[in-house]
Amino acid sequence: MSLNQPEKLQAMESPRSICHVVAVPYPGRGHVNPMMNLCKLLCSKTPNIVISFVVTEEWLGFISSDDKPVNVRFRTIPNVIPSELDRANNFPAFIAAVLTKMEAPFEDLLDRLELPVAAIVADTYVAWTVRVGQRRNIPVASLWTMSASVFSIFHHFNLLVQNHHFPADLSEQGNDRVDYIPGLTPICLADLPTILYGSDRQVLHIALDCVSSVPKAQYLLFTTVYELEFQVIDVLKANLPFPVYAIGPSIPYLDLKQPCSTTTLNGPDYLQWLDLQPRGSVLYVSLGSFLSVSAAQMDEIVAGVQDSGVRYLWVSRGDSSRFKDCCGSQGVVVPWCDQLRVLCHSSVGGFWTHCGFNSTLEAVYAGVPMLTFPIFMDQNPNSKQIVEDWKVGWRVKKNKVGEGEHLVSREEIAELVRRFLDFESMEQMEMRQRAWKVGETCQTAIAKGGSTDINLDAFIKDISERHHH
Repeated sequence: MSLNQPEKLQAMESPRSICHVVAVPYPGRGHVNPMMNLCKLLCSKTPNIVISFVVTEEWLGFISSDDKPVNVRFRTIPNVIPSELDRANNFPAFIAAVLTKMEAPFEDLLDRLELPVAAIVADTYVAWTVRVGQRRNIPVASLWTMSASVFSIFHHFNLLVQNHHFPADLSEQGNDRVDYIPGLTPICLADLPTILYGSDRQVLHIALDCVSSVPKAQYLLFTTVYELEFQVIDVLKANLPFPVYAIGPSIPYLDLKQPCSTTTLNGPDYLQWLDLQPRGSVLYVSLGSFLSVSAAQMDEIVAGVQDSGVRYLWVSRGDSSRFKDCCGSQGVVVPWCDQLRVLCHSSVGGFWTHCGFNSTLEAVYAGVPMLTFPIFMDQNPNSKQIVEDWKVGWRVKKNKVGEGEHLVSREEIAELVRRFLDFESMEQMEMRQRAWKVGETCQTAIAKGGSTDINLDAFIKDISERHHH
């Protein structure tokens, strides 16, 4: 068992030369994954780093069998809320519990760690870590797992208030352009994060509180790539009192070097199916792990994609009964897949996505154009960035503001999907070219001497030196 590994490391090196980092993700899929990817990157950089990765018992159950470096060991604290309190149905209660119930057990855990702690890397949404770091004189690096642009929106929230864009009536003002947020290109009110104008003010206040605690930390880490959002990162660097490092994309690109870890000789069935499809012909569809669309809209999406005649690989968690008549040569439906590997497959020509930031970064890295279908939180501004700023995608639904849910019909979807994967079209060729260029930007950033490479080295040097003085 690799849990004894750090003790072996101590035998090789004096404890002083070991840099012990405690990683604390927010307990949600879109937060645990980028934190683990950052830990893998840190371990790939230097052999003398040891990471205690702190998760709730529930999360240990989800991820204990995942591959991880020997220098990363899991440490658990009790669940914040009983599992039967379903996150999706009781999101405010879940967040509130994360903010109030984790701090004490985390401090108990710190007291039991064998090695002195050089730094705490904590998700911005577990803001109490900043207080713990202050009390114990341990530097805290806040890891923001959404785009730097969304950070800037929350960080400059008072500007929305001053410009009478908060509170706002989206049915009347949804198309107002906000052009005063530092580092951002103009953005419609309707493209701002949904929690700004949702009915639940509690979640908004929690987000604003967490962001306002960041300047009390010692570092801010972004999971984005500097070149993708350099204007906004430069503004934040100039205005925040400590180092700001873009260390992205914090997606599992290191794992791509390993062959697929499956029992079959050449990877899972869906990869074998992709191997048989023409280059760039497959639409990959995944609508995220958390909140989904209404059943009525889902039926239209399924029918539309099928009627388009385009080949598809569809990740459907939960109910796949609506696909019963349809799989076969045109499409494959799976409950889960190795998403980054799929996006990097030469047969995949497009990605229908809800625009969660991790999925956005994976598509950008793979150089795949996107059909954006944002649902919640930061997905709207991500969609806007994909379509308007990077120009590597199209929106599926136009901003219909007010009047309840606007169903996108199967006819509209079928037509859009056909056009989106039409390789004869000039417009499509140009978009694929841009997507490929953005992918190259990511490759350059993570290569030796690239922005991500330099930032990771600088961060490791910072915390190691701070620790040894």
